[in-house]
Amino acid sequence: MHHSRLCALLIDCNGPDVDKAAGFWAEALGRAIDPDHPGTRGNYRMLETPPDEPIVQIQRVSHESRVHIDIETDDISAEVLRLERLGATVVSRLERWVVMQAPTGQRFCVVRVQRPGFPKNANRWD
Repeated sequence: MHHSRLCALLIDCNGPDVDKAAGFWAEALGRAIDPDHPGTRGNYRMLETPPDEPIVQIQRVSHESRVHIDIETDDISAEVLRLERLGATVVSRLERWVVMQAPTGQRFCVVRVQRPGFPKNANRWD
């Protein structure tokens, strides 16, 4: 048995200035950049988000710019297997997350628990 839920909306930006990208999205979404968040570092900027809403993170990437979601879980291996049974495929396994592709072509990540209150509002999978 494990749990999973929508965790985050990640805005991938292929450009040299992650701060400029974060500034745009902060203004567009009406959320301030959170410079003190532990996720704001290097190529990543976190926006301030209420605890009951998904995380919004802007990240500088070398691939095309796009938006993707993260699914957080208390058992990454079990969640990856569940999603593979639904037709998703593993693109890459990284140290702390797995990049997957849906059968419809969209990429997403399966990550360890990120937000407080887990497993509130999470699905329980047996």
